[in-house]
Amino acid sequence: MEKTDVLGTLRAGELAGATRLDLAGCGLTGVPREGFDLADSLGVLNLSQNRLQNLPDELATLGRLKILFGSDNQFTKVPEVVGACPALSMVGFKANAIEEVPAECLPKHLRWLILTDNQVAELPKQLGGCAALQKLMLSGNRLERLPEEMAGCVNLELVRLASNRFKRLPEWLLKLPKLAWLAVAGNPCSATPDAVGEAGLEEVAWGTLELKEKLGEGASGLIYRALRSDGTEVAVKVFKGAVTSDGLPENEMKASIAAGRHAHLIKVLGKVKGHPQGMEGLVMALLDSKYRNLAGPPSFESCTRDVYGEDLRLERRQVIAMARAMASVAMQLHGRGLMHGDFYAHNMVWDGEEGCLLGDFGGASFYDPEVTGVSLERLEVRAFGCLMEELLDRCVDEGGPGLRELQRRCLDGDVAGRPRFGEILEALDAR
Repeated sequence: MEKTDVLGTLRAGELAGATRLDLAGCGLTGVPREGFDLADSLGVLNLSQNRLQNLPDELATLGRLKILFGSDNQFTKVPEVVGACPALSMVGFKANAIEEVPAECLPKHLRWLILTDNQVAELPKQLGGCAALQKLMLSGNRLERLPEEMAGCVNLELVRLASNRFKRLPEWLLKLPKLAWLAVAGNPCSATPDAVGEAGLEEVAWGTLELKEKLGEGASGLIYRALRSDGTEVAVKVFKGAVTSDGLPENEMKASIAAGRHAHLIKVLGKVKGHPQGMEGLVMALLDSKYRNLAGPPSFESCTRDVYGEDLRLERRQVIAMARAMASVAMQLHGRGLMHGDFYAHNMVWDGEEGCLLGDFGGASFYDPEVTGVSLERLEVRAFGCLMEELLDRCVDEGGPGLRELQRRCLDGDVAGRPRFGEILEALDAR
């Protein structure tokens, strides 16, 4: 249905009982009053890609509203009325001109807050009182610090702080008991080497690549199957160049190169040179068609946890092989002062047996191992523990008590009590 049709249908009163209302790209300067007639049913409201600068007080009458998107508008602050919505748990105001985040705008049941690509320099201390908060997306702002009160956000699991102004990370942040996925590239505390890993990396002229079908698309870029002039089939990722929830694509490209070669990493073959629009790009090994994503990304409902196929069943040998492969990759990355930041099954491809590869360095960050190294490694160990838990939950023979105990240690709420990846590898080798 066209956007104009949705708006017309709404105004004609033909959407009674609707649970979702998508008004993105309708040229709105205000919220249609007919939308509030859906107060008893509406759960998801998308107002993105309009010309909105504020929201009316009537928004608070939407008693069942759980998800609100107001991205790509003209807001300069998050409207206070957002905090008055009684059931709201997911709020997205990406790519506006937001400078102010009032304490009053924070909903009681907030789980997921997206303020990516704005101009926020300060956050309210009351954010620390959002006990249900799990996912916080703040990349591409002007933040130099976070409120100390946020140490109380003990359910926070995923944080994106890339492309801000942090000179150091708060100590309390790295001690949060459930934090597992963190992106901090593009900050002074995560200086990215100019040419790390690029020595000897082939520069592939754009004119020698013949792009075929699109294989996939992510927030940072598009992936194509391509044919090189020598007849070799490869995959080519062309970066979009804009800030994403994970940060800047240029940091992803450098991290992909710095990760180096590993049997369980998608192999980087070269760097694109001479793109007609000046875009950056990587040439990578083309994967065999038998490989598929191990899981899908988190849903609105699951928030931070991946969504697996209902029919996925694994054997103990497969769980051990995949766990060992990923622990080995993580140990190499952290040995190079590199945190993946998005260590998830949806960033893994699997051949249906024991073979698996890790990709997508969009959330990766460089760090100084002597400053925050062990803390950041053990943070990523929790992400590994979540992955292991998900694999064991789908294991037909439960994987054995030793694997469950290792998984629980990786999820220890006391960050210092978690094993490092070297120890994890030793434990897996003994199974």
